[in-house]
Amino acid sequence: MFRKIFIMLAIFSVIPVFGFDFHYGTISDLYERINPAIVSVDTQLSDGVSCGTGCVIDSDGTILTSAHIIEDGSEIIVTMSNGEDYKATLLKKFGENKDIALLKINAPYQLKTVKLGDSGKIRVGDSVIAIGNPFGFNGTLTKGIISRIDYYKNRIQTDAAINPGSSGGPLLNTHGEIIGINQAIYNPDNNISNIGIGFATPVNMIKEYLNE
Repeated sequence: MFRKIFIMLAIFSVIPVFGFDFHYGTISDLYERINPAIVSVDTQLSDGVSCGTGCVIDSDGTILTSAHIIEDGSEIIVTMSNGEDYKATLLKKFGENKDIALLKINAPYQLKTVKLGDSGKIRVGDSVIAIGNPFGFNGTLTKGIISRIDYYKNRIQTDAAINPGSSGGPLLNTHGEIIGINQAIYNPDNNISNIGIGFATPVNMIKEYLNE
């Protein structure tokens, strides 16, 4: 009896370890590969600065982000993970109330990029990570799962921590592909705490705009 119980506990203790593995080695490996393609996006407003996140999707300097970050801004500054700053131009805002924008910077070299995935294949319970600049803490990595898929409102809900400044950053699957662009959090207490309910725009919707 003791031997059987010991074997069952041993199996139980091993399963969660492999369950957290990502397809590109470890989470640390994935972060090191993806983070060079994640940028901070700062926009000068009349009454301050709007701060958010973006991701490079083309090595020529095309950046995907959230439109509400740059709304009514006079100047857009993109800061790379290595600290380099570039002035950005707005290429396009997409979709009524879809909160997606494309920016362009001119860097003197080919930039690292992050790949667009397929949000049609996601399932509740899938492991995900988010990389962004919450409260100006550049390159912050958080991990969680897909908590819910809202097909009616067409958005992905996750418990990976997303805070002000994370908007425009990628929600990534275990292959390091963008499955959504982080957009908002459920915020019943006016930024006093993060309660683990964040939302992202599905990448397949974004790809429809890009194909246009």
